[in-house]
Amino acid sequence: MAAVRGLTAVALRVVTPWQRSSRLLAASRGPRALREVSSSSPEAGEGQIHLTDSCVQRLLEITEGSEFLRLEVEGGGCSGFQYKFSLDTVINPDDRVFEKGGARVVVDSDSLAFVKGAHVDFSQELIRSSFQVLNNPQAQQGCSCGSSFSVKL
Repeated sequence: MAAVRGLTAVALRVVTPWQRSSRLLAASRGPRALREVSSSSPEAGEGQIHLTDSCVQRLLEITEGSEFLRLEVEGGGCSGFQYKFSLDTVINPDDRVFEKGGARVVVDSDSLAFVKGAHVDFSQELIRSSFQVLNNPQAQQGCSCGSSFSVKL
C-alpha cells in the first residue's frame, strides 16, 4: 500500500445500529454544487460516488502511476462510524472504482453501502486541508466535532 501523504479524514455522525462489517464510512457535510463522476460498473446511477473538481485536481497532484484514493468506513467515533482515506495501489475483487478526469477513488463493497450517493471533495482551509465526504444520503447525523456519523435505519 502506498504511504499516506498528509491525508486526513473528516467525518460526521449518523445514528444507526452497527451492521456486521469490519469497515465504516464517513458522513456528509453541508450542501455544495458538485459534479458527478463516472463509474467502472455498468449500473449507472446506482451506488455511485461523485467526485468534485477540487477532489480530482488534488488527486492528480498527489498520486503517481497506479495510485488512487481509497475511501473506507470504519467503526469508531462518538456516533458509531468514521471515514478513512488513504492512498493505495491494489484493487481488490470487491472494490468499486469511481473515476473522473483521470483521478480514481476506490470503495470496497461493505463501505459503499454507507456512502453510496455521496460526494468526495477536497477542502483547503486556513488550518487544514483534507478529503471529505459531503452530502452523504446514508448519514443521519454527525457529532459536534464532525469526526463521526451514524447511518439511517
